[in-house]
This record gives sequence, C-alpha cells and structure tokens, in this order.
Amino acid sequence: MKFMRGTSFSPLTCSLRVITPLFLERSPRKKILIFFSSKHGIAHKALLRFGFGTKPTKFVLCSALNSCAKTQNSQLGLQIHARIIQTCYEDNLFINSALVDMYAKCGSVVDAKKVFDGMECHDQVSWTSIVTGFSQNGNGKEAIYLFKEMLGTKIQPNCFTYVSVISGCRELESSYVCCTLLHAHIIQLGHESNSFVVSSLIDCYSKCGRVDQAVLLFEATRVRDNILLNSMISGYSRNLYGEEALKLFMEMRNDNLCPTEHTLTSILDACGSLTVLQQGRQVHALIIKVGSDRNVFVVSSLIDAYSKCGNIDEARRVFDRAIEKNSILWTSMIMGYAQSGRGLDGLQLFERLMHEEEFVPDHICFTAVLTACNHAGFLEKGIEYFNKMRRDYNLIPELDQYACLVDLYARNGNLRKAKEVMNQMPFKPNFVMWSSFLSSCKVYGELELGREAAYKLFELQPHSVVPYLTLANLYAGAGLWSEVDEMKRLLNLKGLKKSAGWSWIEIEKKVNVFSVGDLSHPHNREIYVELDNLDMEMKAVGYVPKQVSTGGDWRRREFGG
Repeated sequence: MKFMRGTSFSPLTCSLRVITPLFLERSPRKKILIFFSSKHGIAHKALLRFGFGTKPTKFVLCSALNSCAKTQNSQLGLQIHARIIQTCYEDNLFINSALVDMYAKCGSVVDAKKVFDGMECHDQVSWTSIVTGFSQNGNGKEAIYLFKEMLGTKIQPNCFTYVSVISGCRELESSYVCCTLLHAHIIQLGHESNSFVVSSLIDCYSKCGRVDQAVLLFEATRVRDNILLNSMISGYSRNLYGEEALKLFMEMRNDNLCPTEHTLTSILDACGSLTVLQQGRQVHALIIKVGSDRNVFVVSSLIDAYSKCGNIDEARRVFDRAIEKNSILWTSMIMGYAQSGRGLDGLQLFERLMHEEEFVPDHICFTAVLTACNHAGFLEKGIEYFNKMRRDYNLIPELDQYACLVDLYARNGNLRKAKEVMNQMPFKPNFVMWSSFLSSCKVYGELELGREAAYKLFELQPHSVVPYLTLANLYAGAGLWSEVDEMKRLLNLKGLKKSAGWSWIEIEKKVNVFSVGDLSHPHNREIYVELDNLDMEMKAVGYVPKQVSTGGDWRRREFGG
C-alpha cells in the first residue's frame, strides 16, 4: 500500500495504516475511522483512502467536514460538498451547518453565506458559524449585521456567538459603543458569568483603550481563572500599564496558576516598555522552566524585551540559541539592532539572511530594515531597499514602509523630498507620519513646511499638545513672538497643558524615577554633580547644545528648548 509523502509517523498515523484495509470492507469501521481522524484533525488522510462508491452516512460527512474545517482543507471540503449534493443530503440541517463552518474556517465566507442563505431553517450552530466566519475573516461589520438578524429570530445566541461578535466589533470605528451594547445584552441574557465571554469583553475594552472599563469588569468577576488573568495582563501591557501587568502576573504566580505562552509574550512586552531588565531575566528563567523557549512568539518577545532594555547582546544570544528561525525571529532581531542604534549590524544580518538562508522577506521585515537605515542615517541604502520591495520581491509598499521612507528623507534634511513622497504615495498621511515630519522641520528650522504639518496635526488629534509646542518653538526660533503668543492663547483656550516628562532606571532591583527639575531623589546632589561633570566632558569634545531663545520665563517653562 502506498502512503503520502511527508506523513508524520505518529501513533495515530500508524493506527490508520493498520486499520485502513479493514474499513474498506465494512461500513461501521469506516465510520469509526472517519470520526477518529476527525477528532485528531487528519480526516483528509482517511478520506483519501475512502471508497466513494458506497453512500456515506450523515454522521461520516459531518465528521469529515469538521476535519476539513480544522485543517482548512477547502479543496477536500468542496469535493465532500459535491458528494453531499450527489447523495441528496443538501437539505440536512446538521450537514449544512457543518458546511457553513467549513467554508468559513477555510476563509471562503462568500461560499459560507451562499450555503447559509440556501438553508430552509437555521439553528444556533449555523448562526454562530456564519457570524464567526465573518468575524474571523476581518468583516466585523457583516458579523454585527448577521448577529442583529439572529436576534430577530427565535434562536438565542450562546456564549460562542457572543465571543465571535465581540471579536468582530473590535474592527469597527465605533467599537467601544458596540462593545458596551453587547455587554448590556450579555447581562440581560445571563452570560456575564461565562469566563470566555468576560475575557472577550475585557480584550475588546482594552483594544478600545478603555482599560478602566476592563478593570471594572475584571474586578467584578468572582472566580478568576487563567483565561481572565491572561486577558487582563494582555490589556494592561497593550495599553502600556506595565507595572499593573507585572503586579497581576505576580498574583497569578502566587496563586499557582500556570501562564500561557500568550501571557508570557504580554509580560515580556511590559518588561520591555518599562525597561526592567531584572524582571525580564526572571521571566526568561520561567520560560525555560515551563518549556516555552521553543515557541517562536515567546522567543520573539524575549528578543524585543532585551533590546528595549538596552541589552542587545543578550537578545542576539537568545536569537542564536533558537532552534527554528523564521521570518518573525529574523525581523525581531533586525528591529532590535535598529532600535539599539546598531543599524549597520541589522543590515548585515538582513544581507546574510538574503544570501545564505534564501529567505523571502515580507512587509514587516522591510519595515525593520528601513528602520535600521533610518536610525543609522543610511539614506541611499534605505531608498535602495525601498525600491527592492517592488522590483525584486513583488511587494507593493504599504503605509508603514512609506512612513519609514518619509522619515528617512526628513531626518537627513531632505524635507521637500519627504513632502513630495507624502503627496505622491497612495495613502493618506497619518498622525505619526505628520508628527515625525514636524519634528524634523523643527530640527532644520523649516517654518513653512512645519506650519503645514502642525495644522494637519491640529485636525487629526485636536487634543494633543505636542504640535502646538513644536510650532511655538519653530516660531520662537524665527523670532516671531506674536505667533508664539498666539500658540499660548490657543493652548489656554483649549485647556491643553504640557505634561511633565519622566524617565526611570533600574538599579539593584529598584526602579528610580525622575522628572524635569526633580529634587525629590535622596541622592539628588550627587546626581546633579555628575550631570555637571558630563556636561563639561561633552563641551570639552566640541558639543554645542542647540538653544532656542523663547523670550520669557513663562515660555521656557511652557515650551522648553
């Protein structure tokens, strides 16, 4: 008997090879084999040996479709669909529900909708399958519409329906409003105690930036399991509440709850954002202990955390020890070098990747490469890599890559060229792009383009104080004091105030926090003496600080230099 190449020799596969000749003789054995394979997600192996001469039962077809959904084998699913029509089972509710689920999980939501619309009646499974299909395939708006349509029937949504529709509403502009309405509906129907539903709500609130609502919901839960804790830690980390994420993670460990790999990536992100190297090392030790050091996403987060904590050499050691290196790890390492000021090392790694590993880069990898060029000031190399995307790899540059190119031109003083790229690119410049462009205008004293960028930012984020401050400094540098006064007037009119800048450093397992002009630290005298020494050393080697006269004490306090 011949077998498919590349088949893994698992115990289940060996069992299939033993009993395959038997199931061709008797139908009951055939049913057992298909169901057994379906439970393990390898039904295509059994179905490839299945004799299509005999009429399969509805149970066999449902199990086979379920496996096609799990393995995303749309081609085999299409053949089974044809067999269903041939055997006159196309009106069966359970088979049609399985068909909807199969097409949706294989990404063919149009075909899933056709099957759904052709059904004479629907049940909870078919409704949930179609809502889940649209939600998971990035069409949250349609998922919401279908959910509303479902509510108009006698069929009640279950916890799986709610999880799917909550996931779909994250993609909408009015995601927060939609989430609150779903939350109210969940309470009304009594699903607020379900861990999966509450976890989805916490995740949705967090992604909307409403951590306060996520915390209220989390604290209201009586029983906190791994699912809820993982969602809350992830929400904290995503919204840069790193300290809260670490505290909750410690509570989780004290309660002897085992973190998932998703939790570990979230907590590593928190360590990276806080630049707490010691805590990052402790998490690293835990990762090795629980055996998650082979997970590519965990290893990628480790590289990122070490890079952000300033230990790029340790990040490289983690990278070198990784057994399997894919595009995620390569990109993380290149980005780590870029953000650590070692852009040349990042580019050398990328060149090695191209020539020795025969790797085909994607958009994210090119973003890391262009960032490396940006931080190292390699304008010509950056332009070359940007052009390589389309020419050598048939990749159409997206907004992120255009943003890197614009920033690259602007940082090197080619502000007119940067503006030209912004005008010609097939995307509308976003807040980040205009902000970096305005910063470069300030560095090079480009008043005209800086004013244009600032006014664009006033429209995009009217509550941000940064563009007002930057434009005021531009005006001050040009000696336009009446315009500086106008910026102050606008700030007062809108009630906007500049928040104090903070920095921190971890020394001997203790985090020391500082703000501008801070005198609260117990060793502030020694700190300021050392700052003065550093200042003298920099001046001794020729450094001249750029000073902008702002014509008044209140302006210095308000706008800085």
